[in-house]
Amino acid sequence: MATRSEKGEGTITPHQPPDLSTAAPSGTWAASGPQPKTAESIVQIVAHPDDDLFFINPEVGQALRSGRPVATIFLTSGESNGINAPRRGTYRGRPRPARDWRRYAKARQNGIRAAYAEMVTGRTDHPWRRSAIATAGGGQAELDTLQGYPHIHLVWSLLHEAGSITGDRPHSLHGLWDGRVAALGSQLVHGGVVSRDFSYTREQLIRTLTGHLERFKPTQVRMQNPTPGRLDRNLKCADHQDHRFGARFVQQALARYAATGSRPHFTVQTYMGYFNGGLPRALDPASGASKARTLETYSWSDVSRNACQDPAGCGDLKVAAHPKHRWSHSIHHAADTGAGWLLAGKDDSLRAFAVLDGRIAHWHRPGGDRARWRTGRWTGPTLLRETGVDTGIHPVALPDGRIAVFGTRTLFGARPADYRREVGFAVQESPDGAFGPWQSLGTPEVNDEIGTNDISAPAVVVHRDGALAVYVRDSSHQLTTRVQREADGEWTPWRGLGGEAVHGDPVAATDRTGRSYVLAATPHTVLAWIQDEPDALVRGPLPTGLPPTTLPLTVRPDDDGVRIFYRVPNSGNVRSARLHADGLAPAAASRGGRKPLTAHQSADLTDFGGVGGYGPVSVTSNEWGGVLLAVRSATGDVATAWATSGAARHRPQWNRTGVLLAGAPSSAPLASGGVALTMLGLDSRLYWTHATREGGRLAPWQPVEPPAPARSRA
Repeated sequence: MATRSEKGEGTITPHQPPDLSTAAPSGTWAASGPQPKTAESIVQIVAHPDDDLFFINPEVGQALRSGRPVATIFLTSGESNGINAPRRGTYRGRPRPARDWRRYAKARQNGIRAAYAEMVTGRTDHPWRRSAIATAGGGQAELDTLQGYPHIHLVWSLLHEAGSITGDRPHSLHGLWDGRVAALGSQLVHGGVVSRDFSYTREQLIRTLTGHLERFKPTQVRMQNPTPGRLDRNLKCADHQDHRFGARFVQQALARYAATGSRPHFTVQTYMGYFNGGLPRALDPASGASKARTLETYSWSDVSRNACQDPAGCGDLKVAAHPKHRWSHSIHHAADTGAGWLLAGKDDSLRAFAVLDGRIAHWHRPGGDRARWRTGRWTGPTLLRETGVDTGIHPVALPDGRIAVFGTRTLFGARPADYRREVGFAVQESPDGAFGPWQSLGTPEVNDEIGTNDISAPAVVVHRDGALAVYVRDSSHQLTTRVQREADGEWTPWRGLGGEAVHGDPVAATDRTGRSYVLAATPHTVLAWIQDEPDALVRGPLPTGLPPTTLPLTVRPDDDGVRIFYRVPNSGNVRSARLHADGLAPAAASRGGRKPLTAHQSADLTDFGGVGGYGPVSVTSNEWGGVLLAVRSATGDVATAWATSGAARHRPQWNRTGVLLAGAPSSAPLASGGVALTMLGLDSRLYWTHATREGGRLAPWQPVEPPAPARSRA
C-alpha cells in the first residue's frame, strides 16, 4: 500500500512512536529498585475490522505504544453490504459507489493498517509485510507484520460476516454455531495475498483459533462479550450477532488451548459492545479525543492524513459519517476483576485470587511477626481443578476462618443450546487448607435464548451467624439472590429483588451493626438494597440520589453505614459518598432510575480527583485514618493516592506508577499497620507492594514467581 505521510504534526501527539529503549515489559515501577524481566504477549480476537478500535481501545494503543507484542485476529472480513459509503445519501457529492464486497473488505483492512501504524509510529503510511499462512483448520489467513516492529501482527481470518446485526442470516458465525450451516465460507479481499476460497466447519474454526493461540502464546487474551444480553425496550440482542457468536468460538478455542501443555498462564478480558453507547462515558476528554482520532484514521475521514493509491480505498467510509459515535468516548469491561480479590489475615498473611487459564488461581504469603513477615515469600499460583471460570471472582472470609471464592462459570454441552453460565463457589476444607470442588448454585436464567446468559459476577454477604447471601444481576437487569441457611447449609431458590436497568456487577458490605447493603449501578444512578439482620426481609430497590457513575462500584463499611467509591463519567475522577440506612427510603422512580423522587441527603461526599481512567477503585484504610486509593489511570497503569477517611478539604496527590495491569488493583489492610497492594500484570503474574505507615512510600513492585516462558512465533 502506497500512502502519503501525515503533515504538520505537533511536537506531542497521542500517536508518536514509543521510546522502546526505555519501555519495560510492565512499565516503570513505583519506587527505586531493579525492574523485573517479564514475558508478555497480548492477543485480541474480534469479529470485524474496527471492533478493536471501538470497543477495546484505548487499551490497544496503550499496549502498542508500550512495546509489548500484540496480535489482533479478525474473524470476518467485515464486507457488510459491499458499499464503502455512508449508509444513506451520497458521500461528498459523489454517487454511491457500486457494490463490491472484496473492495470494501480491502478498504477496511487498509484503514486498520493505517490506524495501527499511526498508533505505533506516528505515521499512517508505515509499511507492512503481508503474507499468507496455513491455518490449523485447513484454510488460509493473511498475516501482516509492521515493518521494523516484528512484535506487531494483524491476522485476517477472512470469513463471511452476517451482514445484519440481529437478522436471520444462516450463513454466518451464528448459523455455524447453531448448526444451521455445515460450514462457513471465506470472503476474500481485492488484491489480497490469499487467493483461494476455503470454508470452515465448526470444528475447523475452533482448530484455527486454537492454532493462532499456540502461535502467539498469549499472556492476556482480549475478546468480545459472549453474553451481551437483550435490550429492555424491545428484547433484541444488545450486540451484533457476529460479536456474540464469534466470542463463543473464542471461548471454545481458549478452553482447548488451556488444556495444552507448554504455554504461559493467561488472563482473559471481555469488552462490552454496542451497549457502550447507552452508558455514561467512561473516558476523560483527552482519552476520548485520542480514541476518536484513531477512528478517524481508520475511517478515512481526513484524506490529507490518510490517503493511499489503492483503488479499493483507504478506510471505512461507513464509519466516516459518524466517527465520533459515543462508542468512541467510552469503554466498559463486560467482566472485570473487581477490587476485592486480596485478603489479609489476622497474622498479616495474604491471599490473592484471580482467574488464570479459565481456572481459579490463588497465591499465599505467610504471616507472622515483623521479622518473619519481611522475609516471607509468596507461593503460587495454585490452580483449582474446575475449568471455564469467568473473569471476576470474589473471595470472602468465613467466620470459622475458612475462605470461600465465588464466581461464575461457562459450560458447553453437546448441543449449541446447552451453552450456559452458572454461579458457584469453592471453599476451603479447613482454615489454611486446600480448596474443595466447585459447588454450583445454578443460575437465575431460564435458558440461553431468552437472556443470552447475561448474568453479573456475584456479590456476597457473610452474616455474623455464618449464613451466606449471594446477589446477582440477571438478564432482565434486576437483582436476584440465593441465601444459604445457617441451620442446615441448604440454599434457597433464586428470588427476584426487583430493580430496573441495573448493569455491571453488584457490590455488598456490612456495617458495624450487622446491617448489609447491596448496591448496583444503572445508567443514571445507583440503587440500594438493605437487610437489617440475617432473617429480615431485604428492602429495596431504594434510591440513593447519587449521580451517574461509569458502573464499577466499590463499597466499604463505614461505622454504622457504608461508603461507596466510583468513577465520575467524562473524567475518571474518584468520588465517594457515605450512605446510611436512615437516609434511604422507598420511592417511585422513572424507568432506569432517571429521576428519583427522593435523594439521599449526605454532607459526607468526597471528590478525590484523579488521573483519568476507568474501572473499579481499590480502597483500603489503615489504623491511622489514612486511605490508600489505587486505580487504573488514563494511560492504563496503576495510580495511587493517600487520602484521609471521610470528607476531605483537599484532593490528594496522585502518583503514577507506569505499571500496566490486567483488570483492577486490589489492596488490604495489615493487622500490624500499613497496607498491601497487588495487581495482575499483562504477563499474568501477580505483583505486590506495601507500605508500613500512614502515607508511606510504597515499596518497589515485586513479581511473585519467576517469569514463564512465553515466546511467540510469527
